[in-house]
Amino acid sequence: MVHREQLTGAFDQLLQPARFKDYGPNGLQVEGRDDVHRIVSGVTASRALIEAAIAEQADAIVVHHGLFWRGQDGRVTGWMKQRLALLLAHDINLFAFHLPLDAHPELGNNAQLARVLDLRADGRFGEQDLGFLGARSDGSAFADAGALAAHVERALGRKPILVEGRTGPITRLAWCTGGAQGWFEDAIAAGAQAFLTGEISEPQAHYARECGVSFLACGHHATERYGAPAVAQHVAQALGLEHRFIDVDNPA
Repeated sequence: MVHREQLTGAFDQLLQPARFKDYGPNGLQVEGRDDVHRIVSGVTASRALIEAAIAEQADAIVVHHGLFWRGQDGRVTGWMKQRLALLLAHDINLFAFHLPLDAHPELGNNAQLARVLDLRADGRFGEQDLGFLGARSDGSAFADAGALAAHVERALGRKPILVEGRTGPITRLAWCTGGAQGWFEDAIAAGAQAFLTGEISEPQAHYARECGVSFLACGHHATERYGAPAVAQHVAQALGLEHRFIDVDNPA
């Protein structure tokens, strides 16, 4: 068992949230009980995750997508009231780390996606160097974009949306989890032959075909299932706490 402040300090030391200009507050978003012995991690601070954490008798929840975002309606009504009411009634601490969780070189979303897809990162690109550049861990090429898409589907259990901009072998990849489709042009400029992210918007299909770089939308949730549990498990193990990852299904 540790005090909440000790847990907060461990997360801050690991993820260094003060380094990032983000879209919402990183760190402790909702204060709960002082003493923590059990952590639940998940992707998003949804009501379903909070209810599951209550059933697990968790003292703290660690997520990638927290409750508060820049520019949102500040009223505590509807879904926001329901989530906050559960957290406060059960005295549960809520920690959220957005860009710091994407960026960590070993435990973050991009690093963990590379692990799952058997990729090796050797560079960064994009805003705050959040995007990763690299290749297959063994140095081999994917035969083509279709082979890469099939590899992603096997690893993530979700069929990606593929826009096959490049024909032929793919050796140089860029990736950034979640909603990073707007960074496709940066990935192209960085020399990628294929770009993997969570989502696709209308312009990216045209860029892929016109620039000869393949684009794979692999799912926002599907690409960001790995960072939060990796970070939470690392911190829990260091502090002697219990940890469980709860994956709330999301087709996005």
